[in-house]
Amino acid sequence: MEVGIPKEIKDQEFRVGLSPASVRVCVEAGHQVFVETEAGLGAGFTDDDYTQAGATIVSDARQVWQREMIVKVKEPLSAEYQLIQSGQLLFTYLHLAADRGLTEKLIESGVVAIAYETVELPDKRLPLLTPMSIIAGRLSVQFGARFLERQQGGRGVLLGGVPGVMSGKVVILGGGVVGTEAAKIAIGMGARVQIFDINVERLAYLEALFGSRVELLYSSSAALETEVREADLLVGAVLVPGRRSPILVPKGLVSQMRPGSVIIDVAVDQGGCVETLRPTSHTNPTYVESGVLHYGVPNMPGAVPWTATQALNNSTLPYVLQLANYGIRALDINPNLAQGLNVKEHRLVHPAVQEVFPDLSH
Repeated sequence: MEVGIPKEIKDQEFRVGLSPASVRVCVEAGHQVFVETEAGLGAGFTDDDYTQAGATIVSDARQVWQREMIVKVKEPLSAEYQLIQSGQLLFTYLHLAADRGLTEKLIESGVVAIAYETVELPDKRLPLLTPMSIIAGRLSVQFGARFLERQQGGRGVLLGGVPGVMSGKVVILGGGVVGTEAAKIAIGMGARVQIFDINVERLAYLEALFGSRVELLYSSSAALETEVREADLLVGAVLVPGRRSPILVPKGLVSQMRPGSVIIDVAVDQGGCVETLRPTSHTNPTYVESGVLHYGVPNMPGAVPWTATQALNNSTLPYVLQLANYGIRALDINPNLAQGLNVKEHRLVHPAVQEVFPDLSH
């Protein structure tokens, strides 16, 4: 099969769909890989690296998008819509529940769109979302600590405190992969950490993991109102697979937070769980509303592309190979991969996204 790897065009998105090591595996399996020039440069991979791995370097995106399968990192943007081919396999993050325009375009195009974030194992784990969730969770506190600095517009709080001065308070909404990784970094920095979740079994697991180093609380409106207003850093880490994130922090509660506190919502690409938060970019990552610094970059792992590309490929490569080997029949062979199918033959087929856009589901 001919596999195309375009250069990502989202703002400061330096990850790439396949690393040279992954390209080599595909080529050794008998496939042709076409890589847009400089597609991997931001992640530290040169055109020569890809050539040595057996790829063909092409000069523009149009030549890449002519291939049978496209492997990307982020969803196609409007500038790429006209490049999408009918019957083509598109394998990437899509997050359609938060993007009606893209959903409509994919349906119209006739593409077979498979989303990394909805590939699901029998135990409900999301194997292609997990590596980026780990990175985003860790970055959320790393970035939060920086934006709490006064020069960045924050309160001027050192999360770890110092002897004689209280450490900063980090409130994490959601105890899944993102929330767990955020807590690890916050604990390592010496912050006071709270995690909210509605899954009592998950809270019990987190207690076994963290012991008394994290305060674990059942998520209710009353409890959130009490604790969120005292947070120096609020991390949104709520995921409902395929669906829009529920709003847990309304505008009125944000207005009660202390001036200069920071909100980072990792779930922004699924709509976010904070009412006042909207998508931003690596170029302009923050804005202030109600005196609170908001960070809503939907492609956070793009900040560490060397690490993130390889971490993503470690998980996606087996699925890429199956699709390259068997085409659309791979969905019949691998039921986990079939869970990732969002759009096929001009139809929206993923149940969770159908619930968001019922009028597109006919």
